[in-house]
Amino acid sequence: MKYSRQRESIKENLMNRYDHPTAETVYLDVKKDYPNISLGTVYRNLSLLSEIGEIQKISSSNGPDRFDGNPKPHFHFFCRKCGQVTDIPCKYPIDFQSQLHDFGGMVEEESIQFFGICETCLKKLS
Repeated sequence: MKYSRQRESIKENLMNRYDHPTAETVYLDVKKDYPNISLGTVYRNLSLLSEIGEIQKISSSNGPDRFDGNPKPHFHFFCRKCGQVTDIPCKYPIDFQSQLHDFGGMVEEESIQFFGICETCLKKLS
């Protein structure tokens, strides 16, 4: 894969944050350093980076895809009130492969997501 300063900037942007931004948020940040970058370029590079395992793409039926600079498997929590996505600090992995030996297929990836109300929103409700 050919080196790209823009791709490197997109990856670096994700590696230095923990808020699981949307592509549009990454675009607005990277545009500060690369004013001519297009939203399409950001989408293509985010897709490529997630395909090669350098970042995570977090899909949810509750909104746009989010992106995580931490490619290691871990759990995510989606707040139904504010839409925030955060990491859940619990042990990973769960060994599904050994429990699925009678399944007959081959699991290549698993995705477990948690939904509810985040701590900040709970405090506002009190």
